[in-house]
Amino acid sequence: MGRKATSDPRLPLPGQPYPLGASCNGEGTNFSVFSEVAERLELCLFDAEGRQTATYDLPEVTALCWHGYLPGVGPGQRYGYRVHGPWDPASGRRCNPNKLLLDPYAKAIDGEVRWDPAVFPYPQGGPEDTMDEADSAPFVPKALVIDPSFDWEADRRPRTPWHETVIYEAHVKGLTATHPGIPKALRGTYAGLAHPAAIEHLQGLGVTAVELMPVHQFIHYAFLAEKGLRNYWGYSSIGYFAPHNEYAADRSQGHQVQEFKGMVKALHRAGLEVILDVVYNHTSEGNHLGPMLSLKGLDNAAYYRLMPDDRRHYRDYTGTGNSLNMQSPHVLQLIMDSLRYWVLEMHVDGFRFDLASTLARELHEVDRLSAFFDIIQQDPVISQVKLIAEPWDLGEGGYQVGNFPPLWSEWNGKYRDTVRDFWRGADQTLGELAYRLTGSSDLYESSARRPHASINFVTAHDGFTLRDLVSYNHKHNEANGEDNRDGTDDNRSLNCGVEGPSHDPEVERLRTRQQRNFLATLLLSQGVPMLLHGDELGRTQQGNNNAYCQDGALAWIDWGALDQDLLDFTRRLIHFRRDHPVFRRRRWFQGRAIHGGEIKDLAWFNPGSEQMAEEHWGEGWAKSLGLFLNGESTFCPNPDGTRVEDDDFFLVINAHPDALAFTLPGPEWGERWVKLLDTASGWLDSDDPIPAGTDLPVEGRSLVLLRRAT
Repeated sequence: MGRKATSDPRLPLPGQPYPLGASCNGEGTNFSVFSEVAERLELCLFDAEGRQTATYDLPEVTALCWHGYLPGVGPGQRYGYRVHGPWDPASGRRCNPNKLLLDPYAKAIDGEVRWDPAVFPYPQGGPEDTMDEADSAPFVPKALVIDPSFDWEADRRPRTPWHETVIYEAHVKGLTATHPGIPKALRGTYAGLAHPAAIEHLQGLGVTAVELMPVHQFIHYAFLAEKGLRNYWGYSSIGYFAPHNEYAADRSQGHQVQEFKGMVKALHRAGLEVILDVVYNHTSEGNHLGPMLSLKGLDNAAYYRLMPDDRRHYRDYTGTGNSLNMQSPHVLQLIMDSLRYWVLEMHVDGFRFDLASTLARELHEVDRLSAFFDIIQQDPVISQVKLIAEPWDLGEGGYQVGNFPPLWSEWNGKYRDTVRDFWRGADQTLGELAYRLTGSSDLYESSARRPHASINFVTAHDGFTLRDLVSYNHKHNEANGEDNRDGTDDNRSLNCGVEGPSHDPEVERLRTRQQRNFLATLLLSQGVPMLLHGDELGRTQQGNNNAYCQDGALAWIDWGALDQDLLDFTRRLIHFRRDHPVFRRRRWFQGRAIHGGEIKDLAWFNPGSEQMAEEHWGEGWAKSLGLFLNGESTFCPNPDGTRVEDDDFFLVINAHPDALAFTLPGPEWGERWVKLLDTASGWLDSDDPIPAGTDLPVEGRSLVLLRRAT
């Protein structure tokens, strides 16, 4: 293409191969980038208007890292790379110096992709193996040199123990975009989430950790832009070190880095941990027909899993076109360097790994002893933060709930499915439900894990909101522009007889009760509860269960239409859980008597007050169950060994559509009981004792919680 490097032989200086990325020392900036396939690698500088102002060949190559040092270059400088090398798609090599490439280690990124044909490495409408010669620089984002300094003011991580953790899955923009207490200029931003109005809601709710949907720099897909839609969820990373620039109130000179750090500092000051949802399984460059933005042009065969019999094409375990090559040490280094950066420099407290089974694929099958997990296990930084796997991908054998190593917790999809099945009245659910209520020991105990390995959830970003779960039987994704073909139809919902909004008081009463049932079940189960943002407010997406492209009112929380009663109910549940350690035990129940007595640490009862026998669990029609929880302190000690005093509780759950009389157990389990909660009516403040052996009325589809009277 005829570009020439600068004629100044003094620049750039050799510099250093590490650290990778752009590192400013106050007098200049060192640039370093990995590429095994490159024959020549250009560093291009740009001004604020996007004009290319200088081009330099990186002069040194050390251990496959191209590097150079430019004196006088400092924070705010925009830059990118061009790689000269073989263009041979048949062998997986796709070097095209006409395409400006983002630095994989960029700490901040300016701009976004504009979908001009030039962003693709081959001519649009032409042969796929032909190199396109149009310059992509005017249409792609640029990396930014940043100033890494920040006053953390003795920031301290909350370090909330796992068994005390309550996770709130949130979207930076969706949570704050319409909040009336946040100034308009800050809504939808990191600064908005750091605002006292947002923090007050989180603290008042009682959650301990905010799990943020992707904040790594991502792109908005071309096919969405053509429909006037946007990539709202953000599961298409292109910069694993860069906070997404659109979530910054101030995007000048890479200020999104400072703003993100300020958000973390504010949340920590409020006692809230920050967990990031990270997408290391694929990037936004798609398959062989996708754009060339970064890794594809730097070293396609090193960064991506290619098909062994046709290296033009990519392995795809995620449904998004490509999968990162976890067999490559440079890919593993990229991921580990990114994780350490977010912990050490950005002070985050943990990670939730999207489609984590993909990361475990060494050759084809999921391998729980893969290199990725070995590296995580021995890393002195990453092994000490919260690690959560989404334990599945879309490939063969990808559903791996319960199979991750001991260091990891997992999104427990079996919990979600079982609890939904039970409350919609499905048969043959009691035995499964018993495992889910008590931490899913069938999945995690044999691998030396504790109950906190189970991240329990009923709803998440992917699917119905809680309100919609009880209001719709079928998805309504028409706004996504795919004729309602996208997403999965949810057969575990219960619309209470009417699809969508209803003015029937009886329907609304039942929907309210079902929301309470799900919330109470979630927060009274062993394990770590995760609440989807807005579920405590009655948020609806009008039946859309795949709002990935809905960056607007449909997906944002509508703070003007919150359900105050539901919010109060949820707050009280979370605080109740916090105050009673028997619902958040560090260790497994044993199902046996303690201290040589007759009373077990837990016991299951049928409605006739008989302890559940083996034959009872198999009764397919049975949809009601009682659970006795022993608050004996020795079974739920603090980590320092101090005793924890708690009460005994009796939980009754009835998924039958009709009311029943549930006989309380005999006096040896408790002579008198006080009713605390009934999802048919809400929290109760009565101290009227109920004697042992009493027939307790329990409404259809409801949950009742009682405390043993002292």
